[in-house]
Amino acid sequence: MLPPLALFNLGPWEIAFILLLALLLFGGKKLPALAKDLGTGIKEFKKSLSSASSDEPEIPPTSQFKEEEPAKKKADKKS
Repeated sequence: MLPPLALFNLGPWEIAFILLLALLLFGGKKLPALAKDLGTGIKEFKKSLSSASSDEPEIPPTSQFKEEEPAKKKADKKS
């Protein structure tokens, strides 16, 4: 059984073949735009993962809700 990282053990010939295949499939003009879009997508994905772990929603205490309700009722009666 092969270790999981052995799957991506690519040599220079394999990388050259993949790049040549991508060049033939997408063409020389679209390939830089595709690479830029892929890089932007990866950057945004990493950013969202890091912000999701640090941005946990704060749960306000229930006492705030009890204080706001009577104030809203008084404001509604005045109008």
